[in-house]
Amino acid sequence: MADNEKTGVTYPSRYEPGLNPSYQDLATHYGTVMLPTRPHKARDKAKVEAAVLFAERWIIAALRHQTFFSLLELNKAIREMLVRLNDRPFKKLAGSRRSLFEQLDRPALRPLPERRYELAEWRKAKVNIDYHVQVDTHCYSVPYRLVHATVDVRLTARTVELLLNGVRVAAHVRSYERGKATTDPAHRPKSHQQHLEWTPSRLIHWAGAEVGPHCAQAVTRILEIQPHPEMGYRACLGLMRLGRMYGKVRLEQACARAILLSACSYRSIKSMLQTGLDRQPLMSLPQSSPVIRHLNVRGADYYLSGAGQDQQPINKEEAV
Repeated sequence: MADNEKTGVTYPSRYEPGLNPSYQDLATHYGTVMLPTRPHKARDKAKVEAAVLFAERWIIAALRHQTFFSLLELNKAIREMLVRLNDRPFKKLAGSRRSLFEQLDRPALRPLPERRYELAEWRKAKVNIDYHVQVDTHCYSVPYRLVHATVDVRLTARTVELLLNGVRVAAHVRSYERGKATTDPAHRPKSHQQHLEWTPSRLIHWAGAEVGPHCAQAVTRILEIQPHPEMGYRACLGLMRLGRMYGKVRLEQACARAILLSACSYRSIKSMLQTGLDRQPLMSLPQSSPVIRHLNVRGADYYLSGAGQDQQPINKEEAV
């Protein structure tokens, strides 16, 4: 039995309460069951409340006048009082709490699991068209057939597990690299043209047909700089969204400027649209400045050759 505390019960209900996934995971690991009681109904767990009452009366109250100078000293005194409480004979029953434990509880106990419980955090994530889910700025792959599905994510300090309807579909070593992706080759489709809704060629065709040639060129460069083309799908989808927000004409102008500046990325193009830089006249890149030739302008060769050692300083009035 358990209280209906919010940290353990996410959805209070008398018939089908929802448990915190981490709380349920802990119970499953140790082979036990959590049964939430009704709110404000202490009689639903009378045995637990009675045990708390006995501890307050026979341990806390008995030690209330003593002074302790360390936690070790306090724990030692509590242990002595606990042994005395458990060995205290019942008034109306035979035996004591210890004898009943040895008779009923100990034979039913099972050994602890071989590995210690590792605290896990549970989340939900949707599989993108690149068959990756994003968890804390890092992407992890799942089988490509799960595109658009919503999966449960179990996070520990070292691993990332992805589950669909309670069945684990992928597991990865957790990575803390921002903006990177962890991809299992077995999750990739054998033929993107046959098995994936989106392909690099389709993205490039969309950009050229719907927006313009500069957008198609920008999409091509975004896909080319990635280790796998699928890793650039998100940026291309972002360009689609920018086209709906700012219009296709402005998106084409921003892509043309991004190509000229060699800044073909979703972030750069979005910044151009937000600041209105795409509306400014598009100029070619500045050329290298012409060499200025003047009597008073001398290069390094002049001083290395020693030509200026015997030359007298130029009179300022004459120079003017």
